[in-house]
Formats: sequence, C-alpha cells, structure tokens
Amino acid sequence: MAAEQDPEGRAAARPLLTDLYQATMALGYWRAGRARDAAEFELFFRRCPFGGAFALAAGLRDCVRFLRAFRLRDADVQFLASVLPPDTDPAFFEHLRALDCSEVTVRALPEGSLAFPGVPLLQVSGPLLVVQLLETPLLCLVSYASLVATNAARLRLIAGPEKRLLEMGLRRAQGPDGGLTASTYSYLGGFDSTSNVLAGQLRGVPVAGTLAHSFVISFSGSELPRDPMLAPAAGEGPGVDLAAKAQVWLERVCAHLGLGVQEPHPGERAAFVAYALAFPRAFQGLLDSYSVRRSGLPNFLAVSLALGELGYRAVGVRLDSGDLLQQAQEIRQVFRTIAAQFQVPWLESVSIAVSNNIDEEALAQLAQEGSEVNVIGIGTSVVTCPQQPSLGCVYKLVAMGGQPRMKLTEDPEKQTLPGSKAAFRLLGSDGSPLMDVLQLAEEPVPRAGQELRVWPRGAQEPCTVWPAQVEPLLRLCLQRGQLCEPLPSLAESRALAQLSLSQLSPAHKRLQSPAQYQVALSERLQALVDSLRVGASP
Repeated sequence: MAAEQDPEGRAAARPLLTDLYQATMALGYWRAGRARDAAEFELFFRRCPFGGAFALAAGLRDCVRFLRAFRLRDADVQFLASVLPPDTDPAFFEHLRALDCSEVTVRALPEGSLAFPGVPLLQVSGPLLVVQLLETPLLCLVSYASLVATNAARLRLIAGPEKRLLEMGLRRAQGPDGGLTASTYSYLGGFDSTSNVLAGQLRGVPVAGTLAHSFVISFSGSELPRDPMLAPAAGEGPGVDLAAKAQVWLERVCAHLGLGVQEPHPGERAAFVAYALAFPRAFQGLLDSYSVRRSGLPNFLAVSLALGELGYRAVGVRLDSGDLLQQAQEIRQVFRTIAAQFQVPWLESVSIAVSNNIDEEALAQLAQEGSEVNVIGIGTSVVTCPQQPSLGCVYKLVAMGGQPRMKLTEDPEKQTLPGSKAAFRLLGSDGSPLMDVLQLAEEPVPRAGQELRVWPRGAQEPCTVWPAQVEPLLRLCLQRGQLCEPLPSLAESRALAQLSLSQLSPAHKRLQSPAQYQVALSERLQALVDSLRVGASP
C-alpha cells in the first residue's frame, strides 16, 4: 500500500530489523538445500508479566503489515553481502531478492485477547528460510506491544472505569518507535487518549493536551494581547475585552477567598487570558506554576467566570506537583462554594486532572472512593514498564515437514511443546475463562458440556473438566500471504480487550498474588511430549 493511502504503513518495520544470525542461518539452510522445506514456528511467552496472571495480545496489526510488505530491496541484499563471507555463492543473494511472504500462513490470537503462558500468540508456517528470517521482527513487533498493553490494562484496573487516563510518556519513551508503540498500545490496553500527535495521525488514537509551565511563566503580565476582544459564544453582540473582564472577576474572587488582589501572579493571569482567547471553548488552567491556592486557582476562576459571562464553559484544571489528592479535594470545594456564591452551577463539575510521576501505588490513591480527581496523566510508568521491561516472548520451531520438533534442554521451563497445535479456551456457564487447552491440530475439537481429560502444565496427573462453552483461540489471519479477513480497527481491539478483562475472574485479575490461570495439554499432546523426552534420553 502506498504510504499516503495507508498512514499506518509509514510505521512498519523493515526486513533488516533483525539479528545477523537469522541471515547466517538462512545461508546455511540454502546451502543445505532446505530453504523451501515446510516449517512451523510458534511465538509465545513463558510467564505473565508484572507478577500478574494475564497478558493482552497486541502487535498483530503491525505484524500483518510487515508480512504483507516484506521484500528485501537491492540495498538490503547488498548490505547482507557485505557482512556475510566474501565467497558466498551469488545465487544465494538472488534467492534473497526474490523472497516475499506469499507462501506464509499465520494463525493468531486476535489483538486485544487475553493471553496466557505457552499459548501461541502467533503460529507462522511456510518455507523454512523465510519463516526463520521473520523471527526477530515478529518478536520485536509483538513483545513490547503486548507488554505495554498489559501494563496499561493493569493501570486501568486500578483506576476503575470512571477515571480518564491520558498517556503522556512520549518524552520518556525508548526512542521514537518505542514512543509510538507505547501510545498505540496503551490505548488498546484501556487508556482514553495520548499526548502523542503522531499516534493520532498514524493510528487514530484520540489525542489530548493542555499547556506546560513554560507557557505560563513566559508571561510577565505586561504583555498586551494582539486582540483582547472575545465575541460571545452565541455569536451575537459586541466583543468584550477578556483581560479587563477577568480583572473585574479577580477582585470578586479574591474577596470571597480572603486573598489580596495583588497576590495572584499577573503573568499567570495573562497566560490564562491568552490561552482562553485561543481556546475559549476548551479553556484549561495549569494551576501550580506559582502557588495553587494564592495564584493559580484565583487566576483560573477569574478567567473562567469572565468566559462564563460570554457563554463559554471552562473545561478543566491540571495539577503537576504536591499532594495531588488533597489539592483536588480543596479545589473541588472551592469550585462548589464559588458556584453557589456567583450562581454558576457548571463550575462545580469542572474536570480536575493530575500528573507527576504517577505509578501503580500513586494511582490507587488517586482512584480511591471520594477522590475528586477526574483525569490522570501517566507517562514514565506506562511507557517504560518499570516493573518488568520485557515480556520475554520467544519464537520456536515446532514442526518440520509436518513432523513435530521439540527443544529439550536442561532447563524444563525452556522445553518447547512439539507439533502443529490448536488452542481452545474453556468457559464456565457465566462466560468466564476457566482454562486454556492446547492439543494437536488433528485432534477432534472439544465440545461444550462433554467430559474432557487434560494435563494442566506442571501437574503430575490429569484432571477432568466439563466446559459450559468452548472458544477456539487462533484465527486464520494470513493464508499464503493473503489477508483472510479485514483487520479490526484499533478501537475495536481496545473494546475486545476491555470485554475480555471484564469476563476474567477477580481472582485472576488481582494485581497482587493472583490465582494462576491454568493452561493444559490434551492427553495426546502430553503423550507426544513424554515420548519425545524418553526418545531423547541417553
């Protein structure tokens, strides 16, 4: 797709966003005559992040765009030739020039789905050389996207459904690509908007923002607006000098608050007037450039009440320092008393936004019952995922030519599950997930209401379950390079994530010491694992 027709395509990864050993293995496969052997890989993670019991699958949309555009350019091939042995057969590089994903098939968890350890997020099958080359870029596209979506989901669970969450971490992100990915997938995970304008342009994430302290302190109070006149909101009647009107209101507000009219900073008030003239229908005030109580709040009220006389409504204030919870309580009380004193009921519900290095612990405080905070801006804690900087996804070979392959190591956790597989989610009568089951692709599909014997991972014996509902997990996404169905929009994937989380039991959603969600193997898959382990024993 052309970039102008597909803005998201401008953010797509390129084929050489990979590790060198993918290219060296590709040469080895080609030299051995195995480049076109049928292979299947699975991409999954081994442990849920942040000590939790769930993750959200994300990054699929980016993967599909990457795969559909995959093609090595002449410059890519030339660079590979410069880093591979100088005596490499030129025919290998001609093979690379002809590569695409027209023979690659992908099954995947839908973006926004709940994901659990060992259950594939992606199954990728096709010619061995090609699907090997895809390993690193697919891991890169899925791992961080899923991590930040899960992190955002945790923050949403803490905040509850009513607080609005703004992601504002671009300046703290790990580079431009990390910033764009974080803004995109924090939205999928449950945030309401982002400060990142590029995420709005390329990904359709709602954007939001106000003003910084630099705007406020750049005014001294001596500046004269180029045009201080503001017409009434209804569009009828003469314009009014907003600064002069705000000065009149300042005297009334200060008298009510017991402040001297000289206490509020004139430069701050000038900044608020300038911002209000630019955004009369969306005026917001940043209150803590000087003193919230003695300057920011009275200046905001003066400008807001002046706007109110003209039929406009201020939309909010922001705090960026101090005891955010306590200050929000005090500000809301002032709003209520001023609203009653001057008969402006709309002032009572003006939104209060807060920011300032908010992490999970601080968020829990701000979200507690009785909090007057409406909007919470979070940056570093969502984009950098400080509790766990990597999801640890892996991409492992599970079948060659239809025959199972299994990695056996001295570390049991790193052993893989062999064979081409299907995955199902067993649900209770209330629709809540009970267990995910992996089985060989050729096995009969489990049926609702029927007895099913499975081996929970890590268990010493099987158990029997009777699912009320059975949900297939992996959808055919690409078949031989062709898109099988339209990709859901980011907003649709966000809605799926919120629905999926709402159906997960509270015990599994707990952020501290949650009940671990079970993933089980069918009896046939467990038997295959056991036979391969025995066969590999000396």
